[in-house]
Amino acid sequence: VQLVESGGGLVRAGDSLRLSCSATGRTLLLYAMGWFRQAPGKDHELIAAITRSGGTMYYPDSVKGRFTISKDNSQNMAFLQMTNLKPEDTATYYCAGRITSDDRIARSEYEYGDWGQGTQVTVSS
Repeated sequence: VQLVESGGGLVRAGDSLRLSCSATGRTLLLYAMGWFRQAPGKDHELIAAITRSGGTMYYPDSVKGRFTISKDNSQNMAFLQMTNLKPEDTATYYCAGRITSDDRIARSEYEYGDWGQGTQVTVSS
């Protein structure tokens, strides 16, 4: 599957953004999805994940209560709604897909075989 992110930009602390991930080539019905981010000089950080069925989501403490992941199989898209953004959220955000027959949360970036090109999110204070 090919993944393309959109929706990044420059915002102020406290603002909201909605990132979109458009998939082509295969149906996301077969995929668990994740959103990762990478700040300069740092590793990829998983910030949200959703199971293939869409029934279970995962968030680390750093974004819990502020970010929401969703998956719309009819549109073949995934989304990341981000609220109350903070300067430390500044990073390049990547959508990632894991084709699977299971229905579990995958936390390791190495479990995701398909990645988008990334979209930059910059939060000013």
